[in-house]
Amino acid sequence: MSLHYIIDGYNIIRHAIFIKHTPTNTKEQKAQLLEFIKTKGLGGSCRNKIIVVFDGYPSSGAGQGLNHGLYASIIFSRHISADEKIRIMVEESADRKNIVVVSDDKEIKFMAKTMGARHMGIEAFIVPKLKSKGYVQGSTPEPELSYIQMHKINQELRKLWLK
Repeated sequence: MSLHYIIDGYNIIRHAIFIKHTPTNTKEQKAQLLEFIKTKGLGGSCRNKIIVVFDGYPSSGAGQGLNHGLYASIIFSRHISADEKIRIMVEESADRKNIVVVSDDKEIKFMAKTMGARHMGIEAFIVPKLKSKGYVQGSTPEPELSYIQMHKINQELRKLWLK
């Protein structure tokens, strides 16, 4: 079962995590986004399809969108908003349960859920994959305590604070 990611383009390229991990050339951000998705393996399996949706029209000479093979591509919403284009894409899909809409926009999140698609925030899409591949150093995990250890700590705190 392959997934179909539909990503809110400007939402991701303006996110701090994307900015931190890519060069600062703003003219090539769209192409950098496709390269970032591919090199960091953000789409998971190569069978999964990724479509990044941007508002407006492509720059002159760029055609409808940028393509990174069958794996990832960019489309432009043209005369409608990217949010509306995403809604139409989900609405027209025959298999909505395999669609994952990636955006931090609350309206898009609500729309995806009401139409039976999945939703994922930008950080949830990027960070776990970057951590698993060693690109992001996470904070040290909190040690898990056993019930006995928690009980001893609570007893010590009671002695200190409840005198």
